[in-house]
Amino acid sequence: MNRIDPKLAATLRQPAELIERGLAPAADLADLERVAARYAIAVTPDIAALIDSEDPDDPIARQFIPSPLELMSAPGENADPIGDDAHSPVAGIVHRYPDRVLFKLVHVCAVYCRFCFRREMVGPGKATALSDTAYRNALDYIRTHPEIWEVILTGGDPLMLSPRRLAEIMTELAAIDHVKIIRIHTRVPVAAPDRIDRDMVAALRVEGATTWIAIHANHPRELSTEARAACARLADAGIPLVSQSVLLRGVNDEAAVLEALMRAFVECRIKPYYLHHGDLAPGTAHLRTTIAQGQELMRSLRGRVSGLCQPDYVLDIPGGHGKAPIGPNYLSHENSAGGELSSEKRYRIVDYCGDVHLYPPAP
Repeated sequence: MNRIDPKLAATLRQPAELIERGLAPAADLADLERVAARYAIAVTPDIAALIDSEDPDDPIARQFIPSPLELMSAPGENADPIGDDAHSPVAGIVHRYPDRVLFKLVHVCAVYCRFCFRREMVGPGKATALSDTAYRNALDYIRTHPEIWEVILTGGDPLMLSPRRLAEIMTELAAIDHVKIIRIHTRVPVAAPDRIDRDMVAALRVEGATTWIAIHANHPRELSTEARAACARLADAGIPLVSQSVLLRGVNDEAAVLEALMRAFVECRIKPYYLHHGDLAPGTAHLRTTIAQGQELMRSLRGRVSGLCQPDYVLDIPGGHGKAPIGPNYLSHENSAGGELSSEKRYRIVDYCGDVHLYPPAP
């Protein structure tokens, strides 16, 4: 029998509840009801406590409180913006890269991000988890594909499963000889840190495979005292942690905010991994930046913080073509006087201050 998490039971799920708590304007109720009819809402007590209700542009609220702007779709947006369906050989599996698969176990989350690229597939009214038959078929697929070295548990959020069920899944995956890495993508340490208790940590450690956890946060305030303690419980258990963030307008699209976020990750023993450009999910245009803005932020970050704090800025190419690094380019060829590249190539390199240098240096 699954434990009832009292904090998740107190999660705000209806527009009227958000308005009652002062987290959304009463004048927007009708529009927010229309948003809620299409996209899931969930704001845990831990996340609600981080929101400054006096700030109409609060960066935490922008991520979790629904907006009428979500009812507006922009050109190019679609329900499967990164093309999962095109690479799904069986239910629950996405096999886009040769050596790894996504294993979508559940379709529920502790919180629902307003920019989620799977927003059409998760939440109330959708299937909450794979059926037993689909789960077995997915495991069989992994077993019969020896090139699969890494299994990435995603969804939804895998840490919404009970520790008992998660331990069973981890054990079954680790028993597959060629599966050496089990990576888990989660918001739970930030959104519901009390769930990262002794039982959950024990469930994540398994003989036969190495567990990695990718923790999603987009603003330094999300790494609260409680969230940092949850991450410490994972790190103290020997589980390596990496970060995933999404570049979001009005949330982390300033150099100082991005700097503080990446430093906070490193302080928590979380290695910055990916900074995602916003996907073309329906109704999310008001949260996306331009790629040029993202590249400029990455240039600024390079000059402000340690190499430990540098994520890869990536774009998931629409249509299922995978991730591509799209950070700024610091290197180009230097032309010879005649306009041709010299036989001994020389390069122009731009440093973090924007100054240009030749390599090898001019004689």
